[in-house]
Amino acid sequence: MSQHVVVIGAGIVGAATAWELVADGHQVTIIEPELPGGRQAASYGNGAWISPASIIPMSMPGLWRKVPGLMLDTNGPLTLRWAALPALAPWLLRFLAAGWTVRKVEETARVLASILRDGPERHAVLAKEIGKPDYISQTGLLYAYPDRKAFADDALAWRLRRENGLRWVELDAEELRRREPDLSSTYRFGAFVAEGAHCTDPGAYVADIVDAARQRGAVLRRTRATGFAVAKGRLEAVTTDQGRIDCDRAVICAGIHSKVLVHAAGDRVLLASERGYHGVIASPAAGPRLPIMPSDGRMANTPTPAGLRLSGQVELAHVDAEPDWARVEILVRHALATYPALGPRASLTIDRWMGHRPSTPDGRPVIGVASASPDIFHAFGHGHVGLASGPITGRIVADLIAGRDAGIDVRPFAISRFA
Repeated sequence: MSQHVVVIGAGIVGAATAWELVADGHQVTIIEPELPGGRQAASYGNGAWISPASIIPMSMPGLWRKVPGLMLDTNGPLTLRWAALPALAPWLLRFLAAGWTVRKVEETARVLASILRDGPERHAVLAKEIGKPDYISQTGLLYAYPDRKAFADDALAWRLRRENGLRWVELDAEELRRREPDLSSTYRFGAFVAEGAHCTDPGAYVADIVDAARQRGAVLRRTRATGFAVAKGRLEAVTTDQGRIDCDRAVICAGIHSKVLVHAAGDRVLLASERGYHGVIASPAAGPRLPIMPSDGRMANTPTPAGLRLSGQVELAHVDAEPDWARVEILVRHALATYPALGPRASLTIDRWMGHRPSTPDGRPVIGVASASPDIFHAFGHGHVGLASGPITGRIVADLIAGRDAGIDVRPFAISRFA
């Protein structure tokens, strides 16, 4: 039966959810205070990877021993602004606990695999449905290592990938050089994941999904959701800074800004911003043919029509803290070493960006029904896998609203794990 559903947030998760709900025949209102796909959104600036291999959580066994060194290494992939430590302490403790044992990491990998394994195919279908198939490039993803020993040091991660159905082709130095002639000779081993894909322009892709949903009847309201009007357990309206929007159902897809709405929906959650950075080098003189992740930089190097996108870094800080653009320079230095013919730093034109990965400490998104009302649904906290898992999250939410079997076990994503 058709209902009026308010989707709060127009990132990749909100956009995909709105698209699925419109396809199911619902009246849909999208609430987004900024332009969908704009620079303010995590969906705009991510690494553009759609990878079934991204099932490895950030927290792994033994990480606690490395934290002091990581925090003190100003050139490393992880940094913490110490002023944020008191507020982040509960999240950090739960984060370390989530990766304390191999068993816990194995469980998280299985859970993430359930929403990532067919991500490239789901995106290819979605892009075709909105009439923009070129947004999704299914040419594979490459992980580059200095040698086989460095690859073996990541044995746990690759074992978890294999056990969850991922396949890859191992490349020796000669084959790696044939495929990627601009890659530094310091990389002599590679793992090529043919199933992987990437998005050529994530921000524009999200904007076009929203536009396609609007062409099929969805309404976009440029306002900010503030809470819910609930009577006797049933949702009556979403409240906004411009008044009420009466509705039957609501979905929280507001990324890092979901926390206040979660509380209004009767729940609690540990949610932090793993601030990420990117630099896009316009018209690079050299670079990868395929998206590459060098093992030493732990960053996504993705060729796009706008230039070479260098994405990475995890900076734990207050959401409203000023960007530390030194993080982009770290990405650029890695790129200059990875692709020696890229040119001197002074010759590069770089577009800088910083955004907020909405991250739970266990690396799993929150998907399911809220406590205050069965009419309010959670779909946020996707962290490092938001782009890859956007379409399936939208499908799951649409199934839950319709009372259909979602086809996967959604219990591991329930918000009750934070109660």
